[in-house]
Amino acid sequence: MGQDYVEYADVAGKIVKALRIYEDAQDGCETLIEFTDGTSFSCSVGHKPTIKTALFKGGIGTPQIIHAYEV
Repeated sequence: MGQDYVEYADVAGKIVKALRIYEDAQDGCETLIEFTDGTSFSCSVGHKPTIKTALFKGGIGTPQIIHAYEV
């Protein structure tokens, strides 16, 4: 993406009729914005699970990380 936000110019200037936030067991939540011109905008944010692992040498003090992996 390369920036801190996403802009949707198509919705600029529209008048909001209703805004609803739905809980979704799979995707987290969905936001639905209905406009007075009959169009709607929907947005859901999902989180992809990641796996973080490390091969390390333990002992006294701070473990020595040999290799860290992220999937």
